[in-house]
Amino acid sequence: MNPGILYAFCAYVIWGMFPIYFKSLQEIPPLEVLMYRMVWALVFLALVLCARRQWAWLKPALRQPKVLFGFTASALLLSSNWFLYIWSVNEGRVVDASLGYFMTPLVNVLLGAVILRERLRKLQWAAVAMAAIGVLWLTWQSGHPPWVSLLLGITFGMYGLLRKTASLGTLEGLSLETLLLFPLAVISLAFMTANGAHGFADASWTTKILMMLSGPITAIPLLLFASGARLVPLSTMGLLQYITPSLQLIFGIWLYNEPFGGARLIGFIAIWIALALYSIDGLWITYSKNRSTIIQ
Repeated sequence: MNPGILYAFCAYVIWGMFPIYFKSLQEIPPLEVLMYRMVWALVFLALVLCARRQWAWLKPALRQPKVLFGFTASALLLSSNWFLYIWSVNEGRVVDASLGYFMTPLVNVLLGAVILRERLRKLQWAAVAMAAIGVLWLTWQSGHPPWVSLLLGITFGMYGLLRKTASLGTLEGLSLETLLLFPLAVISLAFMTANGAHGFADASWTTKILMMLSGPITAIPLLLFASGARLVPLSTMGLLQYITPSLQLIFGIWLYNEPFGGARLIGFIAIWIALALYSIDGLWITYSKNRSTIIQ
């Protein structure tokens, strides 16, 4: 078995288990969880970089305004996505969060067409159209767009777009992002403490330990994903990525008893059909390329 599949599978399963992890931190307000997550992620990543003696990239990166600007933008998008996800889990909207990550591949396709001027193939257009139908259906049923899902999909899609064109690898890029966010996190935590917010200080020791583990819990799946992406075809990664929102949806419905009626199911089915079209298109393109290579 290709070890890359195992790495990617583990990464997606860990991400899929995030609702259970963040539900366990409900003693601490979502914004405070986010700030501590930034701090502990940087601590863990610094330890990894020290262990690997992998600091040579940092000084050149800090001297390039264009690199700093790009990673500041991606860091803000990543932190926005993190906060919205933590908030949605704590507010009992795990199902909405799962829909956002089901929609992310389709958001990526749309961003590629709009921003990178990529030409969409017929099945890709059909996938985008079917996803739009699903969103419109959910909007009509609830009386408002599925904002949580849309914002999660858009922020993560935009983050992926920026990282796609970034000059640093996964470990270095995430380290720089958390380094840039660190002053914001420290200042925010100091301000919260000064104004009587002591969520972390007043939490149980179990919650404190879980909060401190947010560093490795944040970084490890990203490193596994990066390792898997180097060893596994893109089409396979595209199929494996549905593990995460599928697990989140299961937890939201069966573990946390969130509402999931027939009307909502129709909207999800439209998104799933769109993902099926998207996946078929990717598999067909991969098959065609492999066939052309064999013939040549």
